[in-house]
Amino acid sequence: MSTSSTRKKDSLPELVIRPEFELSDIEQAQTGDVARKLSLVERIWNINGVRKAVILLTLVAAWQAYTVGLDVEPLMLPRFTISFVALYEALFHGDLIYKIWFSVKVLLIGYGAGLALSAVLILWATANRFGSDFISMATAMFNPLPAIALLPLAMLWFGLGTASLVFVLIHSVLWAVALSTHNGFENVSQTLRMIGRNYGLHGIRYVAKILVPAALPSILAGMKIGWAFAWRTLIGAELVFGASSGSGGLGWFIFESSQNLETEGVFAGLFAVILIGIVVENVVFRNVELKTVNRWGMQS
Repeated sequence: MSTSSTRKKDSLPELVIRPEFELSDIEQAQTGDVARKLSLVERIWNINGVRKAVILLTLVAAWQAYTVGLDVEPLMLPRFTISFVALYEALFHGDLIYKIWFSVKVLLIGYGAGLALSAVLILWATANRFGSDFISMATAMFNPLPAIALLPLAMLWFGLGTASLVFVLIHSVLWAVALSTHNGFENVSQTLRMIGRNYGLHGIRYVAKILVPAALPSILAGMKIGWAFAWRTLIGAELVFGASSGSGGLGWFIFESSQNLETEGVFAGLFAVILIGIVVENVVFRNVELKTVNRWGMQS
C-alpha cells in the first residue's frame, strides 16, 4: 500500500504556487484604453447626418467630375451645377413648389387611407382566424401586383382626377403595412400575450397595450415600405395622368421637362423627389424610431 501510494504521488504534477503581486502605488496601475476622450474629428464623424452628407457629397462630386472631365453632352447628362440651378429657378421662380404641394397632398390622403384600412384588416385578423387567413391570402395575391398596373382600371372607374391617384396609393400602402404588421403580431411572445390576458385586456385595448408596442419595429418597417411604394407609385401615375389630361404634380413637371427636351428640368424634378424621400426617411421616421424603438431598447 505504501509503495502504490508513493507511485501515485510521484505521477502527479507538482503544484506551482504563484506569488501574489500587489502594486502599492495605485497611480502606476494600468487599466487599458477602456474610455478615452474622442477627438473633434471623431465626434463629428459619429454624427449620423454628417456621414450621410459625406456620402451624398461624394456622389455629387463624382457626377460633376464625370460630366466635366468627359465633356458629356448636356442633353444626355447635364452637370450637377446646371441641374441644381434649374431646381432653384423652378422652386423660387417657377411653379414647382405648387406641383410638389399637390403631390404631397394627394400622397398624404392616399397614405392615410391605406393605413386606416390596414388597421381595420389587422383588427379583424386579430379577432378571428378567418381574418388572419384572409390577410395571408390577400397579401399573397395583391402585394406582388404593381399598383401602376391598376391605373387603367382606376381611370376607368374613377375618371381622370385625384380619386384615381388615391386608389392606386391605397393599394401601394395597404398590403405592405398589413403584411408587416400581421407578421409582427404573430411574432409577439406568448409571455406578453399571457400578461395581457392576466390583466384582463381584450379587443382594442389588448392590441393597443400589448401587440402594438411589442410589434412596433415591424409596424414601422411596414410603414416605411408603404411610404416608399406610395411615393414611387404617385410619381409614375402622375406621369400617365399628365400625358392624358395635362395636369398633375411633380410627376407632371418631370413629364413636361422631358417633352421639352429640358434634361436639367427632369433632373430638377428628380432632385425634388429624392430630397422629399430623404427628409421623410431621415427626419420623420428616424425621429419616431429614436423616440420609441431605440429608446425602449428594441433595436441596437
